[in-house]
Amino acid sequence: MQIIDLFQEAFATYEVYLANFSSGDAFAYAMELAPFIAMFELPLYLLIFIGVLKYYRRKVMTTPGLLTFSPSVTCIVTCYSEGKDVQTTISSMANQIYPGHIEILAMIDGAVANKPTYDAAQEMQPKVRRISNRSLRVIPKWLRGGRVSSENTGLAIASGEIIMVLDGDTSFDNDMVANAVQHFQDPNVAAVSGNLRLRNVKDGLAAKLQAIEYMMSIGTSKVGLSEFNIVNNVSGAFGIFRKSVMQHIGGWDSGTAEDLDLTLRLKKYFARYPDMRIVFEYYALGHTDGPGTFKEFFKQRHRWDGDLFYLYILKHGESLKPGLLGWRNFIALVWMGLFFQLVMPFIIVSYTLFLLVTAPLSSTMAVLLLVYIFYFVISMAMYLVGVFLLSDRKKEDLKLIWCLPFIPIFTFATRCWSAFACVDEIIRHIHLDSSMAPWWVLKRAKF
Repeated sequence: MQIIDLFQEAFATYEVYLANFSSGDAFAYAMELAPFIAMFELPLYLLIFIGVLKYYRRKVMTTPGLLTFSPSVTCIVTCYSEGKDVQTTISSMANQIYPGHIEILAMIDGAVANKPTYDAAQEMQPKVRRISNRSLRVIPKWLRGGRVSSENTGLAIASGEIIMVLDGDTSFDNDMVANAVQHFQDPNVAAVSGNLRLRNVKDGLAAKLQAIEYMMSIGTSKVGLSEFNIVNNVSGAFGIFRKSVMQHIGGWDSGTAEDLDLTLRLKKYFARYPDMRIVFEYYALGHTDGPGTFKEFFKQRHRWDGDLFYLYILKHGESLKPGLLGWRNFIALVWMGLFFQLVMPFIIVSYTLFLLVTAPLSSTMAVLLLVYIFYFVISMAMYLVGVFLLSDRKKEDLKLIWCLPFIPIFTFATRCWSAFACVDEIIRHIHLDSSMAPWWVLKRAKF
């Protein structure tokens, strides 16, 4: 109940603040609240920048050596309706520059209904056999069981020491495995989160804005957070795990948002094993397609953001404690997870509505302009740091710089939508209506 009580106290305090100001004081209150919101977020960005500089300094001062650590790797490729696209994923894994053995498990979920995907994966068998130290097994799951079912089946039959979980429509740079696996030389590393970029940037403005968002929220942000061992999520589309750790915790849990769920479950060992680490590797790079239109984008985020409330509050709310997570990750989860992802969207919506209802239009526009400038400066800084200190595709990334003025508006709309998704989850339990698993699987889940 600790987390739920924290929420109730925060909202009660906010209501008291609102009650203490009359409509005549609305603009003055707005001017006082705006810096509070900005300053509460600013330390997070500063922490990320410090982490990136720390990473960059170490990278510059370290001479790359020969790869001497090459354990066997199993790539669990979760497939549902990719068709021929699954061949790109299999090919990019088979052609990795990596001396160790790579086992590719193409898990075809609902293979009866998805015979084109099954046939496409089977067609890759002779091509993979011609490549030394590579193997492909196509595993048909005739009855659809969902993503988690595929992942756990793959874990049960995997032969590799390192487990990679990959989406069936994602491709990878040919040094991805080598860059990711090197971290497991440290026996304290339990998991590595890979980096993702959008490859359908040319689809329109929605895709371009998502590409920038991925650069900042995945690339730049996770590099900074990784330096302090507070990586917030191991992506479901691209996660790398030590097999023994996954077997110890029992694999993935049924239900939706299995990636964040697994990350939270791993972090519950941090207090007992203070040296345990989850690492982000910027140069373990995967390429995926994002929604091509704003309609598709908001549909996707409706599911993602609704899952946040389900996981943080309903499923893990009573177990998010310093005694399990350690103080560092407890503070990070409360700050970046509960406040930044759940509370802040409601504050932004309430604050904006408060301005529109109580303040003159000119005053409202002035405040919103100041807020826009703040977030534009932050976005520009995150973008430039990512491009010039991290990116190995600088020319490609700089082509998107003209989209930066749209990012604060895009972020504002996304966070307002996140508040709506959270309310929808509370009312309708939308996590039980997920494309990640059939209804009969979700119905059997604990939550």
